[in-house]
Amino acid sequence: MGWSFYSPSFGEVARRLSALRAELDDPRVLHLAGGVHASAEPEQTLRAGFDLVAVGEGERTIVALAQALLAGEDPRVSGIWDLDAEGALRRRGRGEVVDLNDWPPFAVRHDKLGPIELTRGCIYACSFCQTPFLNRARFRHRSLENVRGWVTHLRERGFRDYRFLSPTSLSYGSHSTEPDLDALEALLAMVREVIGPERRLFYGTFPSELRPEHVTPRALRLLKRYVDNDSLIIGAQSGSARVLEATHRGHGVEVIEQAVRCALEEGFRPDVDFLFGLPGETPADVADSLALAERLADLGARIHGHTFMPLPGTPLRDAAPGSLAEPTRRRLDRLAARGALYGQWRRQEQVAAQLARRALPVVSGGPGRGTEPPPARRAAE
Repeated sequence: MGWSFYSPSFGEVARRLSALRAELDDPRVLHLAGGVHASAEPEQTLRAGFDLVAVGEGERTIVALAQALLAGEDPRVSGIWDLDAEGALRRRGRGEVVDLNDWPPFAVRHDKLGPIELTRGCIYACSFCQTPFLNRARFRHRSLENVRGWVTHLRERGFRDYRFLSPTSLSYGSHSTEPDLDALEALLAMVREVIGPERRLFYGTFPSELRPEHVTPRALRLLKRYVDNDSLIIGAQSGSARVLEATHRGHGVEVIEQAVRCALEEGFRPDVDFLFGLPGETPADVADSLALAERLADLGARIHGHTFMPLPGTPLRDAAPGSLAEPTRRRLDRLAARGALYGQWRRQEQVAAQLARRALPVVSGGPGRGTEPPPARRAAE
């Protein structure tokens, strides 16, 4: 049985695994965990009751494991980690970094269809984000012709709404911090040509946000020419210049407000991500973030509120969980009451505390422990 999950879901997944093992205690059943949490915390994941963990990108690993099982051979192939009889961690390298063009974006044979992954990895190594530390701090894009093939497949299967996965959606085709708007236009024009005017194209919405410095009149007019969404998600994260620099966001505060104004002028409603409770925030930093959120709301933006979670595999993995002071809660509640703020920030504050409690202590020799950087961070470097 294969399990893939995010770090905030780890506690619930562990409980489900325990209940399933109690109901079906059969040595023929192997429980394999993969994904970002299992890769960042393989030992913790195994000690929660999983038999095997796939570390790193799993496309080639899962194929090799399935072939071994079908042949009656040991499934502990390269990229699969487990615990030995004495409970010590056994490492077998990481899953191979893949070319997206070599792999389908969804399970075609089983007709499990969804968004098309355009880009994997991210050159913006924000210290709170797992993406660049699992998939390396560089962009890997699916080619235009490959995307065309999968868009055509979705159209033939009767899809109406077309969405795409990207860590920063205006970076398609680029390998630097500068967007390649010609490549982006080629992508959007191709998709629109394939799906026609009667189907809907969503871009710059969940699950693919925009970086604020990429939000320019030219970029927005390009989007408006092809997309059906009238809202955009813009990642701000903080209104404190000091916090933005400390978390390696790569942009300042002024550009956030400029992006919101630009989006509104071009007819888009901006939904702006804010991350509250970041490590090292001072009362002045919190005040700056709240003031910016309120200014943006007054302009016509909606604030998408989050609470910082110390995610495994990131440089901030060992930071204190995000916690909001009562005055901060009251100001956020006022924004929510006027319809200017939404999100799971209250729930995430609880999850952040749970993640911190479950974090394994630093032990020399364990995965990502001692003086050696975690495996995911080494891959990014």
